[in-house]
Amino acid sequence: MEEEYDPTTDPQEKTLILSVLDSFRSYRRLAHLHGTHRRRQAFYSLPQAHWTLLSQPPFTLLSTFSQMDTLIDLNAELAEAIFIAGFKLFLAPTLDSEWVASIVPEKYAHDEMHIFSLVLDRLGAEASPNDVDKARSCLNQFYREWSADGVVERAKCFDPVLAALEDEFLARSHQGGGPAADRSQIKVLVPGVGLGRLVFDVCRAGFSVEGNEISYHMLMASALVLNETSKAAQFRIAPFALNGSNLVARDDQFRTFFVPDVHPATELAKEGVSRVPASERLSMSTGDFCVVYGRSDYAGVFDAVATVFFIDTAPNLIRYIEAVRNCLRPGGMWINLGPLLWHPPPRRENDADEDEEERKRRVERDAGIGDPGSVELTNEEVVALVQHFGFDMEKQEHGTIETGYISNSRSMLQNSYWPSFWVARRK
Repeated sequence: MEEEYDPTTDPQEKTLILSVLDSFRSYRRLAHLHGTHRRRQAFYSLPQAHWTLLSQPPFTLLSTFSQMDTLIDLNAELAEAIFIAGFKLFLAPTLDSEWVASIVPEKYAHDEMHIFSLVLDRLGAEASPNDVDKARSCLNQFYREWSADGVVERAKCFDPVLAALEDEFLARSHQGGGPAADRSQIKVLVPGVGLGRLVFDVCRAGFSVEGNEISYHMLMASALVLNETSKAAQFRIAPFALNGSNLVARDDQFRTFFVPDVHPATELAKEGVSRVPASERLSMSTGDFCVVYGRSDYAGVFDAVATVFFIDTAPNLIRYIEAVRNCLRPGGMWINLGPLLWHPPPRRENDADEDEEERKRRVERDAGIGDPGSVELTNEEVVALVQHFGFDMEKQEHGTIETGYISNSRSMLQNSYWPSFWVARRK
């Protein structure tokens, strides 16, 4: 493979990494500001007789705000743990240790949170509003991927993928009537891996798996849960604490959940269904899926590609299809499950002022999901496009799976997806 790209050598990427780190570091402060301080301000803007009434039982809204503050602090413990893990992963290796020592007071010499925070301040880190939103969403996603209650959503989305991989293994095991091969011989790629649960589950099932992710929020959070946690139930989160709408009872807002539901390192160290240790079967890559896996050195590397709630992140789906086709061996399978919630890229304000050479340079620089242009396709059109690029559809289902996405099962508002599920074989 090509030498791994170091994002901190790119000034724009380093600025982004600093913004993401600051979004986790500042979660506690901003959540208190937007979550309770402003609610209190609005509450006391009511006529005095009204807020006095609502301060008393059975309403006790002032107590509600205090409980929200307590739960924000719970969430912040996870956010700050992600900040520390992300700092160690992406920023610490690039820093001069003597410079760090010169700016850290001796009383903080053994306090990682203070040390890393001082460094971030010196480097001028400032989280963008978009990164702040992503950090909050990332914390909530722990409920879906790493809580015991999240198994309801995980089972709907991950079990069909694991079943398809199991069917593939059994089919290969019986080819030629020989002994069953080891599951590790089936190499699986999971793009858009998020917090890493599907990669973990595929590895635990005995297969070799590589996860790919472009989001620094997700990369930092998955690094924490997969590599840095010391036990199951290490953190407690309240994913619905800041949402005051569509509630039947206040307790529904304040439910808490322990994460992770299992300790990944302990689980993967157990003797499993593969003769190959899990440490040799699981890896992660950073970067744009199209750029990384469209390269010639990845041609025909994988036996299966599993995309879950992923393909609709593509402005131009053809780029994804080309990358999948490139990295799959002939006869390899593409397992897909997800909706089609397309996200067109933002309008480029300066497009009209670009000359042809500037446009060419931008297109080359943005290769991957940053390419200009986008298209929104129906499920039928997606299937036709996949077939056009040399895949045979072996299985197609629609309307058979219903799932939420980080859903509060006790909310008055229930959003459901009916995702498409298909298995395609590369010719």
